[in-house]
Order: sequence, then C-alpha cells, then structure tokens
Amino acid sequence: MSRPPADRLPPCRQRFTRLVSRPETAIDLAEAALVIAQEEYPELEVARYLSCLDGMGADVRTRVGSVEDPHRLIVALGDYLFREQGFHGNSDDYYDPRNSFLNDVLDRRTGIPITLSAVYMEVGRRLGLCLHGVGMPGHFLVKYVGPDEEIVIDPFNGGALLSHADCQRMLDRSYQGKVAFEPRFLTTVGTRQILSRMLNNLKAIYFKKQDFAKALSVVERLLIVEPGSATEVRDRGLLLSQLKRFPEATADLERYLKLAPGAEDVQVISDHLRSIRQRVASMN
Repeated sequence: MSRPPADRLPPCRQRFTRLVSRPETAIDLAEAALVIAQEEYPELEVARYLSCLDGMGADVRTRVGSVEDPHRLIVALGDYLFREQGFHGNSDDYYDPRNSFLNDVLDRRTGIPITLSAVYMEVGRRLGLCLHGVGMPGHFLVKYVGPDEEIVIDPFNGGALLSHADCQRMLDRSYQGKVAFEPRFLTTVGTRQILSRMLNNLKAIYFKKQDFAKALSVVERLLIVEPGSATEVRDRGLLLSQLKRFPEATADLERYLKLAPGAEDVQVISDHLRSIRQRVASMN
C-alpha cells in the first residue's frame, strides 16, 4: 500500500517538512517546535507564539538597554524567565505530553529540560546571545559559546549556571554514581537533533500510554527529520502492525531487515513478520 504524496499530507506536516529541509543553520527551532504541536492542536496559531517570544526578547532588551556583555544578558534573561515570568521545570508530572509542546510550555510556564531550553535559546537568540543545545546524558542543557569562554546553563533548574562539578552531581543523581563526567558530554547539538529529541520524548510517552496512532504520527515526523533511520522504519512498521495496517507494516519491517541486517533484534522482527503474514493469510 503506497503512502499519500506529500501534497496530501496535513498542512502542518507539509510545513514541518519544508522547515527541516532547510540547511541546519536556517531551521527556525521555535517555528518547527510549534508546528510539531500543531498536530495535537490543529487550531494553534504559530505566528502568535512566535510573537510571544519576540515580545519576551523585547522585554529583556528594555531592561538591559544597549548592554551586550554576555554575563549581564544571561543574568537578565534568567531573572526575567525564571523569577519574573515563572518558568520552571515540571517535576511533579514530568511525562505529561504538554511538557513537550512549546505552546503549552509558553502558556503554562512549565516544561521539561528540552522545551524550557528551547524557550531560553529562542529568547536569548533575540538578544543576540550565541546559545546552543547540549544533549548531556539524562538532562538537556544550554551552552553560551563566546570567543573566549563557554557558559553552561540549566533552564530546568531556574537557569542555574553549571560547573563541571555541578554536571557530575547531576549525573550522579541520574545514574547513581555510575557515570563519570566527560567534557564531550557538553558537545553542542544542532536544531535537527533537538527536534528529534523532542519527538522522541513524545514517542516514548505515547508508547507508554499505548496510544499507537499518536505514536505513529511522531515516528512519521522523525522519519522526516532522519529519513534513513532504520530504528524509526522498524518502529513505524511495529506501530502499523498494532493498527492492523498489515501491508504497510510488512513493507516497513522488510525494509528494516535490509537496512539493519546485523541488528540484535533481527530474529524478533523476522518472527513478527512471519506472524503478520500468517495472520493476513488466515483472513483471505
């Protein structure tokens, strides 16, 4: 069974495809994140939330005037977002899907590390700060990268500035002291990687809830960001199988076996394929 052509996809899916098809540095993180949320909220007005971010940037600029010193801008940005506007990490209901939708984060002033980092980076970008995402194991961070220094920031914890020792303590909490900090953990990631991580968070939530239709929509967008991902092809096949779309499931799982012939789960997927074929045969 063939998939619908691009021009028959929902408008938000078409827009997302156009956004992530741009060169890495030309992808607008806030716009792409809001378009991700549009599949959950079809009436979402992307322009309104982009204007909200513009307004936040203007508010901070009004407070600091013509200051360009990154230290002062980072302090002012943290005071504005976390003290004045009340943005905070949602520790009480971390896996609420609303924490992964940028519009909800802006409306509710709460989110998870990656979405709060997106807010921080996008408002900071409007101030001229050179900010990047950092996919440290277990916890997403932000890093200011200047000509002579780097500053690591934790938007989930009130915009705290982190030393390497602070990062080690964070790893200790997540991994019970089994992971030693390494400077490479603070390597910056690009916009596509940030979007993939946002989508993977949603995917995990929907898998856990067994909401296979929504999980499928997330995997389809992951495959727009990462077209050659064998893992996402496999997961799409498994989700299509759960939704009883067996011809499409068969095509994806067969493709996965060709893309990843040495994968550890080859036998499991082969058995699953055999089960699908037997089920289809029994229906005919």
